[in-house]
Amino acid sequence: MANREHFERMKQGTDVWNSWKEQHPKIQADLSGADLHNIDLSKTNLTGANLSQTNLTGANLDEADLSDADLSGAEMIGAEMNWANLVNANLSNVNLFGASFFGADLSGADLSGAEMSYTDLSEADLSEADLHNTDLSGARLVRTNFTSATLVECNIYGISAWDIQLDGAEQLNLTITPEDQSIITVDNLKVAQFIYLLLNNKEIRDVINILTMKSVLILGRFTPKRKAVLDAIRVALRKHNYLPILFDFDQPSTQTVRETVKTLAHLSHFIIADLTRPSSVQLELETIVPDISIAVQPILGVWQKREFSMYSSLSTRYHWVLPIYRYSSQKTLLASLEQHVLMPAEQKAQELMQELKKK
Repeated sequence: MANREHFERMKQGTDVWNSWKEQHPKIQADLSGADLHNIDLSKTNLTGANLSQTNLTGANLDEADLSDADLSGAEMIGAEMNWANLVNANLSNVNLFGASFFGADLSGADLSGAEMSYTDLSEADLSEADLHNTDLSGARLVRTNFTSATLVECNIYGISAWDIQLDGAEQLNLTITPEDQSIITVDNLKVAQFIYLLLNNKEIRDVINILTMKSVLILGRFTPKRKAVLDAIRVALRKHNYLPILFDFDQPSTQTVRETVKTLAHLSHFIIADLTRPSSVQLELETIVPDISIAVQPILGVWQKREFSMYSSLSTRYHWVLPIYRYSSQKTLLASLEQHVLMPAEQKAQELMQELKKK
C-alpha cells in the first residue's frame, strides 16, 4: 500500500517531488498500488522507489530516473518511458502493452514474464537484461542493444528487428508463431523474421530457389580498364539464364568483406573468379573454398604468367575448385565462355548437389 505522504507529494507535481527527494535522498519512496494513470512524471526522480502493483497506464515517464525501482506487477499499458533510466529496475510481470522505451536505458533490468507486445524498444539499451518468458510479439526493435541479455522462452511473433546487437546474448526457444498456430521456435532473434517468411511465403521460397540454382557470383578487381570484361561476362550470363552477382574488390579485404563474400557464396550456384591481378580475390578464395562446397571456376588472362601461390594447393585439396581457364582477350573469353567456363562450372555444381543428396 502506498505511503500516503509520498502519494500526496507526488500529486503536487514533478518540481515539488524532485525538490523533496533532493532534501531526503535516503528515503525510498513507496507508491506501491497507487493509481497514477495518465499522470505526468517526466524527469521525475524515482530512484529505488517501490511502484509494485501501481497503475501507471498511459503515464508519461519520459526521462524519469527509475534506476533500481521496483515496478513488478505494475499496469503500464501505453506508458511513455522514452530516454528513461531503468538501470537494474524490477519490471517482472509488468503489463507494458504498447509502451514506448525509445532510447531508454534498461541495462540489467528484470523484464521476466513481462507483457511487452507492441512496445517500442528502438535504440534502447537492454544489455544484461533478463527477458525470460517475456512476450515481445509485435515489438519494434531498431538498433536495440541486447548484448549479454537473456532471451529465453520469449514470444517474438511479428517483431520488427533491424540492426540489433546480440553479442553474448543467450537466445533459446523463441516462438515465432501466433498463439492460434502450432508452436515453432528458433534460437536466433536476427533470423526469426526470415524463418517465418520462409515458412509462410511461397514467393520467398521461390526467390531462395532462384538464387541457389541460377545466381553466379563474380569475384574480381574490375578497374575502369577491365570494366568491359565484367560487363561482357554479365551479359553472357544473362543470355544463358543465369543471375549475375558482382563483388568488385575496390577496397582492402576486411572481416566485413569476408563475411559478405561468404554470405553471397552460400546463396550462389557457382563462382567465377577472375584472378587477373586481384590480390583480394586470392585471399577470399582461401577463406571460402575450405568452408563452402561450391563450384569455383577461376579465369586468368594469359599476360599474367603465374597464378597465386596458394591456388595449386586449393585445387589439389578441394575437388570443387576447377582448373584455371586462361584467356588471351575479351573476344576469345566470350567466344569460349560457354564451353570452358559455364559448362564445367555447371557440371561441377550438379555433381556437388548429387553428393549432398547422398549424405
